[in-house]
Amino acid sequence: MNDRAGRRRARRLAIGTAVVLALAGMNGPWLYRFGTAKYHQYQINKPEYKAENGKWEIVDFPEKYRQNTIHAALLRTGKVLLVAGSGNNQDNFDAKKFDTRIWDPVKGTIKKVPTPKDLFCTGHTQLANGNLLIAGGTKRYEKLKGDVTKAGGLMIVHNENPDQPITLPAGTKFTGKENGRTFVSRDPVVVERATKVFDKQTGKFLRNDPGLGRIYVEAQKSGAKYETGTQDNYRIQGLTGTDARNTYGIAQKLALDKKDFQGIRDAFEFDPVAEKYIKVDPMKEARWYPTLTTLSDGKILSVSGLDDIGQLVPGKNEVFDPKTKKWTYLPKVRQFPTYPALFLMQNGKVFYSGSNAGYGPDNVGRVPGIWDVDTNKFTKIPGLSDANEMETSGTVLLPPAQDEKYMVIGGGGVGESALSSNRTRIVDMKADSPKFVDGPTLEKGTRYPQASILPDDSVLVSGGSEDYRGRGDSNILQARLYHPDTNTFESVADPLVGRNYHSGSLLLPDGRVMFFGSDSLYGDKANTKPGVFEQRIEIYTPPYLYRDSRPSLSGGPQTIARGASGTFTSPQASVIKKVRLIRPSASTHVTDVDQRSIELKFTVSGDKVKMTVPENKNLVQSGWYMVFVDDDQGTPSKAQWVRVP
Repeated sequence: MNDRAGRRRARRLAIGTAVVLALAGMNGPWLYRFGTAKYHQYQINKPEYKAENGKWEIVDFPEKYRQNTIHAALLRTGKVLLVAGSGNNQDNFDAKKFDTRIWDPVKGTIKKVPTPKDLFCTGHTQLANGNLLIAGGTKRYEKLKGDVTKAGGLMIVHNENPDQPITLPAGTKFTGKENGRTFVSRDPVVVERATKVFDKQTGKFLRNDPGLGRIYVEAQKSGAKYETGTQDNYRIQGLTGTDARNTYGIAQKLALDKKDFQGIRDAFEFDPVAEKYIKVDPMKEARWYPTLTTLSDGKILSVSGLDDIGQLVPGKNEVFDPKTKKWTYLPKVRQFPTYPALFLMQNGKVFYSGSNAGYGPDNVGRVPGIWDVDTNKFTKIPGLSDANEMETSGTVLLPPAQDEKYMVIGGGGVGESALSSNRTRIVDMKADSPKFVDGPTLEKGTRYPQASILPDDSVLVSGGSEDYRGRGDSNILQARLYHPDTNTFESVADPLVGRNYHSGSLLLPDGRVMFFGSDSLYGDKANTKPGVFEQRIEIYTPPYLYRDSRPSLSGGPQTIARGASGTFTSPQASVIKKVRLIRPSASTHVTDVDQRSIELKFTVSGDKVKMTVPENKNLVQSGWYMVFVDDDQGTPSKAQWVRVP
């Protein structure tokens, strides 16, 4: 335990002891009537307690504005975008009831925003122009095995014609050559033309490699008798001549098994000033549970997800060009589980921590490493503890970002496993041979931990559950501040609301942290009652906001280029000890690859603070940032918004 944490813990104990002794001196019946709950409220609301531990409060939204928030992003206006889509509610999906809210945490106002598609389980990231790029979402909800009435699955369509692609409309019928069963496609599919392959030395033609298309098909009628058990070739009804000879389907087992969620290709920019969605070019691949990450050239990488037939996208990653608003495939494939934690490094490569949020084989794409997107080379990083429990773990780039140290927090086994990890693991990417080492442990194995960087360089780690989606009433009502300088955790006030699956957190411009969502599978310890989505928003006010005063910051430029400086005014300039440039969060499914806190060099003259933005474009990506200054007590100012072009 570091000295700071030890002193605070001793003071907390002293405060609690004094309260107990004072109450004990009163008559017994009064103490009994006061009760444990009231005593707890009395204790946590004492100024001394809040100054040591902070305070949690629930935001009281009118019922008509509540929703099942799945995604949240801080906009450059200081408002928060809250996206539910259908909110993991099949009835909402069937009724095309898709929700978005904008909440102003300063004014307390909230309003509904028209939502063009089901953006449930979409991907998102901050763009250089201050808009939020949002891509993917839900085409169809999953069907559990007992709910599937028609046998179906994946059909791979082959086109051996090297001269032209072929388009098959929705409703195309495929009949097995061996099993004789007929299956019908749900959507249209374009199958690219075959590729001619020649001998590299002689130039002699060798073969045609067929173009491939993937499509979901299902039996014409309900019942187990229409299932297939083995691979078969399928004739496509309605094709004649060369098309009939060149085009055919191949499918493995087509059965009544569970059918996973299906994704969409749609993509949008959300304009925080106009407060509306703007449609852009759709992705090449449909994606449900994708990660979006900004690359060195400013383009946006879109990775993983379930496609429009409910299959994991087979490593076909793509990039969005904010200038042309178009998507293009990367030339080579690389497969990851869904919602992989991918961070742009200072050398322009991408760090994959191993954290992810679910779908995908347990032996493909789960090893952490450094990915050179240009060459597709992947260098593994050793030393990860509880390596088989990385699903639903959280990853954060520790402050300041220049140190390039990442922490991986908690996690659980693949799928609905009951395994959970109490480990934290830290990797120094500036080391000659980076490897993970264990950091301080959590008190309990923790899935779905939330981690938000604070302007004083601490990291708030809170929430999660010990079991999958909070099974067995296993939500963890604990919060910790992690201090990178001492590599220690410090206990702070406990949250009021449990948070597990479909929850998240983000730093607000006033230095507080908001928490949203939680989607427990069950609502009781015995796992007999269905869970209810947690619609309450909770705010944590850190201890640093209960000090006597805080520095102020004003009067600076709205734009500062990389390598350039900007001068702000602060009456407390003489006691400023840190300046931080913090990128706003876009959080969902324990994944927030946007947030980072960058140290700014600064000088002070009178009441002026001159700060300089680093030159590295990979460290400081183009976009809008919050600027905070911290005084000699570690108390931050409110943020000023600055754009880095």
